[in-house]
Amino acid sequence: MKKLNKNFWVGIIVALAFYGVVQVLLTTGIFSDVTRSMLLLIGVNIMLAVSLNLITGITGQFSIGHAGFMSVGAYTSAILTLDYNVPFVPAIIAGGLLAAVFGVLIGMPTLRLNGDYLAIATLGFGEIIRIIMLNTEYVGGASGLSGIPAKTTWTLLFLFTLVTVVVINNFIRSTHGRACIAIRENEIAAEAMGINTTRYKIIAFTIGALFAGMAGGLSAHTFYVITPGSFNFLKSFEIIVMVVLGGLGSTAGSIVGAVFVTLLYTYLREFPEWRMIIYSIVLILMMIFRPSGLLGKTKFSLGKFGKKEAKANDAISESSAP
Repeated sequence: MKKLNKNFWVGIIVALAFYGVVQVLLTTGIFSDVTRSMLLLIGVNIMLAVSLNLITGITGQFSIGHAGFMSVGAYTSAILTLDYNVPFVPAIIAGGLLAAVFGVLIGMPTLRLNGDYLAIATLGFGEIIRIIMLNTEYVGGASGLSGIPAKTTWTLLFLFTLVTVVVINNFIRSTHGRACIAIRENEIAAEAMGINTTRYKIIAFTIGALFAGMAGGLSAHTFYVITPGSFNFLKSFEIIVMVVLGGLGSTAGSIVGAVFVTLLYTYLREFPEWRMIIYSIVLILMMIFRPSGLLGKTKFSLGKFGKKEAKANDAISESSAP
């Protein structure tokens, strides 16, 4: 337990040091506005990838509607700041909470499903949200919402990203996280051991939706405008690519995957027609040469970036021992 606490605080110090270095580079103008926008996009994508990894990588539920939760948070926070002058941070939190409510509402009837059936259900949810936004004039319809104040700063995004990683990683290390892992490994065996599988699926789905919604709000207040097309199936697929590329079940892998895909997206912006083809090729190559992802089963440790699964499980056992 003491070792975990030491690693945690060392990790926090390292993260704050990284923040300080980037802040200095931004303040002095060494980093351009383009670099700043890329850093903000990386932070948003890390939140999306880590939150989806909790659902797909840890709990083993194949969800391809994550962009739907992102859109709920984006539109909610944008409307609150534009029409009701709600302060930025409460608006972001409100967007996340509403996305979490949708996570519960969608999760209760659909998470009794498994595999392809669950994937189809979550895909349907994402498309329903997109079509509703597309046909609602109050939120701009097909034109979307524009003139959203650019209130997302590097400092705020760093804090939200850090909180996302810490909260989800601590959840994974908790008793509840071990129950989610048990469901992933063998749902029937987990039920036989007395684990309420539906309950833990909904918990994971809700937490993932919460942070996806907040990521959507931060994204909306970064790029001034949002449209229904920004949250289509391709966006959900992009988030899945981040998680699979980094390694299913690995928080550190999700972070690395998010950074890699964001950099790839940035450098391929001038060739949008090739982006999805390259994503697909990268995934095929990963499945052939490294099916476990870039970091495999490596677990996230704030003080020690990579801990193998056995060591992480030992640490969890020590922390939960009486």
